[in-house]
Amino acid sequence: MRIETLAIHAGRNPDPATGAIAPPIYLSTTFEREADGSYPHDYLYTRTNNPNRASLEQCLTALEGGVAAAAFASGSAATAAVFQALAPGDHVIAPNEAYSGTPLLLNSVFATWGLEVTFVDMTCVAEVQQAIQPNTRLLWIETPSNPMLKITNLSEITALAHQTGAICVCDNTWATPLLQQPFQHGVDLVVHSTTKYLSGHSDVLGGAVIARTDSERFQTIRHLQTTGGAVPSPFDCWLTLRGIQTLPYRVKAHADHAYSVAKFLHQHPAVEAVHYPGLPHHPGHSVAVEQMRGFGGMLSVQIKGGRDRAFAVAANVKLFSRATSLGSVESLIEHRASIEGAGTRTPDNLLRLSIGLEHPDDLIADLEQALN
Repeated sequence: MRIETLAIHAGRNPDPATGAIAPPIYLSTTFEREADGSYPHDYLYTRTNNPNRASLEQCLTALEGGVAAAAFASGSAATAAVFQALAPGDHVIAPNEAYSGTPLLLNSVFATWGLEVTFVDMTCVAEVQQAIQPNTRLLWIETPSNPMLKITNLSEITALAHQTGAICVCDNTWATPLLQQPFQHGVDLVVHSTTKYLSGHSDVLGGAVIARTDSERFQTIRHLQTTGGAVPSPFDCWLTLRGIQTLPYRVKAHADHAYSVAKFLHQHPAVEAVHYPGLPHHPGHSVAVEQMRGFGGMLSVQIKGGRDRAFAVAANVKLFSRATSLGSVESLIEHRASIEGAGTRTPDNLLRLSIGLEHPDDLIADLEQALN
């Protein structure tokens, strides 16, 4: 089935008790055993499994074309489980351009636990190859990257990982499975912050790890999910599954609107640079064309005049909301460097834009009046 159909039907069946088309929310924390001690429905305790979580995991597995998924309470919890599935002394190669929470986890949590990490430009294959060590066990990819939208070649980096016996993990949050299928390029695990495009309405927190094969590594992640207990609530799973039903059509509109906004900003005299892989001048444009089916709803813009001018533009928008997050129906704008704090690599004149589902002409008019 095509992804538009999977988004509606995967993980969903009419309720066997009532025939309800919309799935019920199973709030029970525990499930009854039979007299012989068995669990005929395979549910014991909601930390280990829950019908709503099982439905969401089935849907995510189908969307990414994997074999299994583990849902978590947040994207950061999903990321942490991937790193925790390694052992002290193992080496990770991670991008120096990524969501700030990922290096924060590696540096402040797992470095003290004994995990080694090298941060490199993942768009440079030679730099990645040079960073490989005998104890390298995992290569982490984020493409498009946050917030500069760099594009990493999935096939090339995955090949490097497998040559050394390491696994390759891709954070596919920004592209979503609609625009990018990492498993088709040999990636071993896909991570999502389901808070963003998959849920799509800024009202539920969640994350997920999806596996290409039912490997021992994924079984460790599943063990960490159920034993550690960082699982989403039944209602969170229900909300995310509901949001996924409209994902294909939302993402297409996000991408179309972002392309229109990017073209407008690219020609505006107050703009220093626009970072959007759909623009032909973007350094990763050719790779994006090869491995993506669209360029997504995120873009970043650098404003002439530095930090103060960028803040002024963000302060004067009327339709965009000044808020952190992305992937929802409403358009958001933020000064990313001030969010990331000390040690940020993000340019001080950069604004990150999550383009929503408002009419693109209205978004452009709002940006134009703010820039002027």
